[in-house]
Amino acid sequence: MAIRMPHILRRASSLKANQAASAAVDVPKGHFAVYVGESEKKRFVIPISYLNQPSFQDLLSQSEEEFGFDHPMGGLTIPCSEDIFIDLTFRLGGS
Repeated sequence: MAIRMPHILRRASSLKANQAASAAVDVPKGHFAVYVGESEKKRFVIPISYLNQPSFQDLLSQSEEEFGFDHPMGGLTIPCSEDIFIDLTFRLGGS
C-alpha cells in the first residue's frame, strides 16, 4: 500500500524548488551576486570581469578579513557602504 502525499504538500515542495531555481536564474551568465552594506545588506549582480580589477580585489580581501570563508548570508558579502560600492562599480564599468 502506497502512502499518498497531500496535494498541498507537493505544491509547497515544488514551490520551494522553483524559488531556488529562480534565484539562480536571475543571475545572467558571466555575472555573480554580492551582498553589500554595513548594516542592511543589498544584493547586486555584477560582471565576473570585475574580479580581475585591483580595486575590486581589495574589497574581496577586506571581505575575507572580516568574514573569512564562512558567512551566515551564504553569499559573497562586501563590507563597505552601498555608496562606495556603487561608485566603484560605476568606475569599473567605464574602464
